Amino acid sequence: MNSKVPVTILTGFLGSGKTTLLNRILSESHGLRIAVIENEFGEIGIDQDMVINADEEVFEMNNGCICCTVRGDLIRILNNLARRREKFDRIVLETTGLADPGPVAQTFYVDDDIRDEFNLEGIVTLVDAKHVEQHFDDSEEVMAQIAFADMIVLNKCDLIDEEQQGHLKERLTKVNKMATIMPARMADVSIPKVLDIGGFDLDRALGINQAFLEPEYPFEWAGIYSLPDNEYTLSLSTGPDPDISLLCYPLMDQDQVELPDLAEKVFRHWAESPVKVKSTEKISPGTTHWNVDLEQEAEINIDSSQGGSFALFTQHTPEEFDLKVLDGTGNEIDPEEEHYFNAGHTHDDTVSSEALEFGGDFDPQKLNRWFSQLLQTHGPNIFRMKGIVSIAENEKRMVFQGVHMLFNAQPGEPWGDEERRNRIVFIGRELDRDYLEDGLKSCLS
Repeated sequence: MNSKVPVTILTGFLGSGKTTLLNRILSESHGLRIAVIENEFGEIGIDQDMVINADEEVFEMNNGCICCTVRGDLIRILNNLARRREKFDRIVLETTGLADPGPVAQTFYVDDDIRDEFNLEGIVTLVDAKHVEQHFDDSEEVMAQIAFADMIVLNKCDLIDEEQQGHLKERLTKVNKMATIMPARMADVSIPKVLDIGGFDLDRALGINQAFLEPEYPFEWAGIYSLPDNEYTLSLSTGPDPDISLLCYPLMDQDQVELPDLAEKVFRHWAESPVKVKSTEKISPGTTHWNVDLEQEAEINIDSSQGGSFALFTQHTPEEFDLKVLDGTGNEIDPEEEHYFNAGHTHDDTVSSEALEFGGDFDPQKLNRWFSQLLQTHGPNIFRMKGIVSIAENEKRMVFQGVHMLFNAQPGEPWGDEERRNRIVFIGRELDRDYLEDGLKSCLS
């Protein structure tokens, strides 16, 4: 029997140096074949272009939080990799800087297929020594990243003095006494120590969160309905969100399964790209995940021409949207069984991303002046910015990264025959998309 594939999770808040460490792992002469899984926070992917070793396989997910709906993408990628395991020796998984690594690690314990094929070697958390204290008190994700770490790479130590470094180590130790702390500059650490931690500490994870082995799902409620051959209506009122996602899953006669047990199977279908549904459309029970716009009250026809029993899974609780299943005469049909799922965790809704993509070549002087002004006026609210841009009369891509008031740019790969497109992502609070886009386009030559 083949041994399990070791997996290392790289996590850390925005701009802590995860991609820099990943590039070191991929470029060092260790003889290992590494498959890379990356998660982006934003509408367009950039990180794959920032990974310097093109010989490695990079699987990118840019649907949002890797600990929610993207967990389905992660499971599918891991299952695909399991069928090709002779092509690589280990996996490095880099999470978005806004992810709680707990549910990511959870995937390697609660999914039977994943547990049989992969071994979570450990969680490496990168900490930005210069800026992390700004986020200690207002980011649950930062605290979770530190708490779950098997190893903490205290990066950018050259930007603080020894006294500050000692104070920061004390704060980190109070959060996580078990993790090894490795000071670093430009994520320059021993790669063998990073990759060969010796195994994720499950007991410590359970100490942080007793429900660690209880899966989180992107739905909060499910109900089972028996619908004889007829047409039915799903009635929805406006709620706290502008839309609601739902899935209607057909149950076979032989299915004698409890809703909590059915949840993981349904989750695989939920992870597929949602289909937008208008209130005038008709939906049929099946393995489809619908996303319903709710600018006003909606009534959606459910085609139950075959009849049978169905499990309805909803993103939010029925009470929030006054959700009802009605028969042809308008009578409400109560579920035969229902279950409320633990929503698990929350996100900082004040943090958002703006992803911009457009053609044209930048005037380097104009672009430098604009970025300098942006950092002076909006620096504290911009947690992270990164991008690939085209500079006039320069055959190479320009790769830039910024964290708060710090900014760095360096040449990347040549454009070659590829279309020169600028792709830029900003992550922070109170971002004004029009201001950012207009300002950048004013710097085109």
